[in-house]
Amino acid sequence: MTRLADNSTWEPTQRAEEHGRLDAAQVNALPDSAFAFPGSRKEPITDASHVRSALARFNQVTGVSDAERDQAFANIEKAAKYYNVEMHETDWRQLGRTGRSNARLNDH
Repeated sequence: MTRLADNSTWEPTQRAEEHGRLDAAQVNALPDSAFAFPGSRKEPITDASHVRSALARFNQVTGVSDAERDQAFANIEKAAKYYNVEMHETDWRQLGRTGRSNARLNDH
């Protein structure tokens, strides 16, 4: 399977209030580029915790195509690298039916 990290649309957010727990107004104010699934604005990835959450919930996302999953995984990969979250998966299909990941914060 080809890795699609170059297909990502994710960009880090610039405002400090977009990190940590987000309320509905903060989520609504985020640009599409802050989401794993930008077309449907699902799974915001604004910090390391959200990267891990997006991986854990990946298979719970409904109403998206495999192409959208490819792009979402590329977005999560890019965000994981930016936030120093180690990922062992190289394709979203490796997340399995539980959506669980081995992602963790690097201590390096």
